[in-house]
Amino acid sequence: MKDMGVRKGTKALDVCCGTGDWTIALSKAVGPTGEVTGIDFSENMLEVGKEKTASMENVKLVHGDAMELPFEDNSFDYVTIGFGLRNVPDYLVALKEMNRVLKPGGMVVCLETSQPTLPVFKQMYALYFKFVMPIFGKLFAKSKEEYEWLQQSTFNFPGKEELKRMFEEAGFINVRVRSFTGGVAAMHLGYKEKDNTKGD
Repeated sequence: MKDMGVRKGTKALDVCCGTGDWTIALSKAVGPTGEVTGIDFSENMLEVGKEKTASMENVKLVHGDAMELPFEDNSFDYVTIGFGLRNVPDYLVALKEMNRVLKPGGMVVCLETSQPTLPVFKQMYALYFKFVMPIFGKLFAKSKEEYEWLQQSTFNFPGKEELKRMFEEAGFINVRVRSFTGGVAAMHLGYKEKDNTKGD
């Protein structure tokens, strides 16, 4: 959130908002004069999010599809997605939709799992998936299918450079990548190109 430098009084969209943790952080960043909309495909998660944001007048939660966002073009100053893109069937379609609803000059931020590039971390990552993750999956996943999807979606998600290319293909410019925990997670930050035709 610090890297975003969110301005007060702006409008933000949190895609795949889940139970609203990042949405709540955005609402504090934009302040009472700003607006934050969270959207998620899971109505159960949204119900939890609505309870958590009930007292926040600048937050609205919407049920919808990340690949077909129910918003007008150029609607938001910021669009974020945190650990949700890997759950979308078509990453590029979702990124193009995020670009569409972002205002010219607006910022997109994605925080997601990634593939480590350093040999030591790659080995640790492989061991984690083979031995540690199955234990956590059995403890916390509600079903065998849920655990298998968690493992598959995380392991098969594009690496940071491949995802950066997807952001650029979706129309974002000046895309920066920042890795965390040896590359196990990565933040992609980019912008929608400004409309230079106005005033001509």
